Amino acid sequence: MSAAPRIAPSALFTPQEWAPFQMRSAWAGPLLVAHCWAVIALAVVAGVLIPWLIPLCIMVVGTRQLGLAILMHEAAHGGLSRSNRLNDFLGHWLCAVPIGASLKAYRPYHLTHHRFAQQAEDPDLMLSAPFPVSPASLRRKLIRDLTGQTFFKQRVLLPLAQARSSGPRDDGAHDYEAIVTGRSVLPFLAFNVVLLAAFIAAGVWWAFFVLWLLPMATWFPMVTRLRNIAEHACVEGSAVDPFRAARTTRAAWWERAFIAPYWVNFHAEHHLFMHVPCWKLPALHRAIHAKPQAEAMEVAPGYASVLKAVTRQPE
Repeated sequence: MSAAPRIAPSALFTPQEWAPFQMRSAWAGPLLVAHCWAVIALAVVAGVLIPWLIPLCIMVVGTRQLGLAILMHEAAHGGLSRSNRLNDFLGHWLCAVPIGASLKAYRPYHLTHHRFAQQAEDPDLMLSAPFPVSPASLRRKLIRDLTGQTFFKQRVLLPLAQARSSGPRDDGAHDYEAIVTGRSVLPFLAFNVVLLAAFIAAGVWWAFFVLWLLPMATWFPMVTRLRNIAEHACVEGSAVDPFRAARTTRAAWWERAFIAPYWVNFHAEHHLFMHVPCWKLPALHRAIHAKPQAEAMEVAPGYASVLKAVTRQPE
């Protein structure tokens, strides 16, 4: 098996230039987790108090549910805390379980993706290999996300299929779906029962369904798809050039608020140096782009341009 091409930090930076990117913070990761839950809580309160804001609140909550997945991803790289125990506690119980995931299952899966990025052994290759597609094909995928069909497949059909058979699947389901939604069913259900009880105790039982479950069934799957597309789809030379292992997408403030939280858009930098904490990726982006080697990197001006690039296939 051929591993993805790599470069050492010394190929770009002096030891003094690289030193800030090696430092780990004791507080940044926990604060990001707290921030994510605070935004979710504020959006829920806003939706309860001002019902006409509910559509906007659904988008905010769904994006922060993706934020929990991103922070779980950060924990998979050990980036949420200097303490391994705290890192794994935050990444699993406060990030993974609420969205139906398992940090223990996700970590080896994701590190395999980094080791074989865009090679035949990459477990995420199926996310980018079908592209480019036609605009109609992408529209159908996004409609399935926004109408809850993707959610139903991942949260109901896939766990039921796994419960019936412990052998290899022949339904074409992607491994990522099994890792993120199929191996943490009981903790996910227990978390949601407790959360529903809290909403009932607060006298707003309906808000659990409208402002937590509905975003998870609609906006969360859609922005997760957009994230996956933007990261690797249609990046030529990604299997042989470490600077082209992924795409970075410049995100406006509204894209960071509704599509790409917690610097997930800096994916090319993350694949170059995967142990740099996510909150340092903007600085790493600037540092790399001060070097001539950065000319090889795939950088999109926004998510609209990415979607245009990946829908070049004729109808």
